[in-house]
Amino acid sequence: MSIETVRVPDLGGAEEVEVIELTVAEGDSVEVEQTLLVLESEKATMELPAPVAGVVKKILVAEGDKIEREGQPLMEIAVSSATEAEVSEGESADASPDEEAPDEEAPDEEAPDEEAPDEEAPDEEAPAREDVSAKREAPPAATGPAADDRADVASDAPVYAGPYVRRLARELGVDLQRVEPSGPRQRVVKEDIQSFVRRRLAEKVDGGANIPVVPSVDYARFGAVSTGELTKIGRITAANMHRSWLNVPHVTQFDSADITELETFRRAQAREGEARGLKLTPVPFILKACAAALRDNPVLNRALDGTAGFVQREYFHIGLAVDTERGLLVPVIRDVDRKGIWELAAEIVEFAEKARTGKLKVNEMQGACFTVSSLGAIGGEGFTPIINTPEVGILGVSRSAVQPVWNGTEFAPRTLLPLALSYDHRMVNGADGGRFLTQVVALLSDIRTLLL
Repeated sequence: MSIETVRVPDLGGAEEVEVIELTVAEGDSVEVEQTLLVLESEKATMELPAPVAGVVKKILVAEGDKIEREGQPLMEIAVSSATEAEVSEGESADASPDEEAPDEEAPDEEAPDEEAPDEEAPDEEAPAREDVSAKREAPPAATGPAADDRADVASDAPVYAGPYVRRLARELGVDLQRVEPSGPRQRVVKEDIQSFVRRRLAEKVDGGANIPVVPSVDYARFGAVSTGELTKIGRITAANMHRSWLNVPHVTQFDSADITELETFRRAQAREGEARGLKLTPVPFILKACAAALRDNPVLNRALDGTAGFVQREYFHIGLAVDTERGLLVPVIRDVDRKGIWELAAEIVEFAEKARTGKLKVNEMQGACFTVSSLGAIGGEGFTPIINTPEVGILGVSRSAVQPVWNGTEFAPRTLLPLALSYDHRMVNGADGGRFLTQVVALLSDIRTLLL
């Protein structure tokens, strides 16, 4: 039997969190991913799942306790050897469809894991294990682009790891084929994942084969300076945008929507808005137009699944970027296609207020199919938004302006709204992006078509 200590995870930049609910008691049996307790910060409420299955041996905190540091122990779970063996044997059944399942493909090689740890495997199976180890052996040390290329090529040998380790690898973006196992019978354990990530983070970038390093500058040589640190949200945003820019081939297409009639209609709703306690902005109309265009152009409502497939979403949840003092947050408006303009307007106000006051929950920022980033209230004639991968598209909205437009006989004043659609060229072709943006423009130019 071993003891697994459950600790405080990354607090997401929060200076203090509170234990608001304990969902288990000492002596309870728990399963992997079962909620143990609920933490609340100034930004979100977070459920803490069990990393392993076992029995709760000791609870080290109480409801109402304040937690101020990452890594603080919260609970101890007793994991029996039988439970550990059961988790190992059930990894193929528990793995999600997008995970590799080498255990099913190579039952003969996995057979030794079904035996007791102190029992020797038959002699005829020893060469098979040696072959697997040899296949998964790290490439010989070398330098230069050729060595980097070899290091990036994953082995075809099966990988033995439990469902918790596989989930951890997915969350950290780690290819299990490239992780050197240290567990019994060449099994990858969570410490191997952590060591792999630490090594990769510590590696120095080779300017000849990878991304050139930006040289450091002593800015104090030129005048007075001060230093600071990015917020947690700022660091996460920077990492996500960098990952998207490096992995996603971006294409940005521009157009302008004539929203003259939309603005006339919107201003006519001022009295109704006062009665509802809402100010009607163009954003709900933009969300509705995007939902309709996603429905009619389903390629923009997909997500890449590995290198050979995709997932087609049948729902229409749209993220809306909100600028806050803590950084950029993206709450998700769900089922936009099923909601009316006033209902969307109320949700936008609610989520924007939650974002600015740090009350957004984690699940309220998940599940988007597409994102709208509006800088209309700030200004500017256009920008190129970066895709919030794994989404394949994002619409950038700039400030509208009255401009002279030739109507065939004369120049007439029209209100034009600049739009910029960035899309993932691995999934979305130029024609797909063009049709999507053209439809959004048409819907905003004549909002009556949103009823069709």
